[in-house]
Amino acid sequence: MSEDKLLVKKTIEGDDKSFEMIVKKYENPIINYIGQTIRNYNLALEFTQEVFLKAYKALHTFNPKYTFKTWLFKIASNHIIDHWRKKKIEYISIDHPIKENENFSPPQIESNEMVAPKQLELRELGIKIEKALDLLPPRLRELFVCRHMNDLSYQEIAEIKNLPVGTVKNRVFQAKELLRTHLEEKL
Repeated sequence: MSEDKLLVKKTIEGDDKSFEMIVKKYENPIINYIGQTIRNYNLALEFTQEVFLKAYKALHTFNPKYTFKTWLFKIASNHIIDHWRKKKIEYISIDHPIKENENFSPPQIESNEMVAPKQLELRELGIKIEKALDLLPPRLRELFVCRHMNDLSYQEIAEIKNLPVGTVKNRVFQAKELLRTHLEEKL
C-alpha cells in the first residue's frame, strides 16, 4: 500500500494527523497548479483550502485503485472549472491578445544577497515566461501547468481532465508552441 493510501486509510479511521501529512505533501503543488491556472495567487490560496476541505469530506469516496495525487488534482481541476463557470469566462481566439490579469502577483521572496547577473537574467526570463503564460487560453495554460510545472504525466492529466491522452499531448504541444511564439516575439 502506498504512503498516500495508508494516510487516507488512517484519516478515515480518525487520525487527523495523517490528513495534516497529506496537506503538507500536496499543499504547494496544488497552490502552484491553481495559481498558475487562474493567475491569482491570493485566490489560489483560498481555493487550495477549499480543495483540501472537499477532499477531506470526500475521502470515503476515494478509490484506492487510482493514485491519490490524481484524485486530489481532479478535485482542484473541478474547483477551477466551477470558478470559471461562475465567472463566465469569455473564450476567445488564440490569436486574440489577452489582457494581463492585474490580480495575479507571484509571491516575492526577499533576499539579503546581492543579485548576480545570472540570477537577474533568470528572473527577467521568468517574468517573460509569466507574461507569455498569461497570453495562453486558460484551457491550454492549465494543461501546460499540469505537465511542466507540476510534473504530472500525460496519463494523470488525462484522468484529471477526462480527456484522451492524445488530446492532452496535443494541447500541451499547442501551449508550448504558443508560448514559444510569444517568447520569440518578446525576446
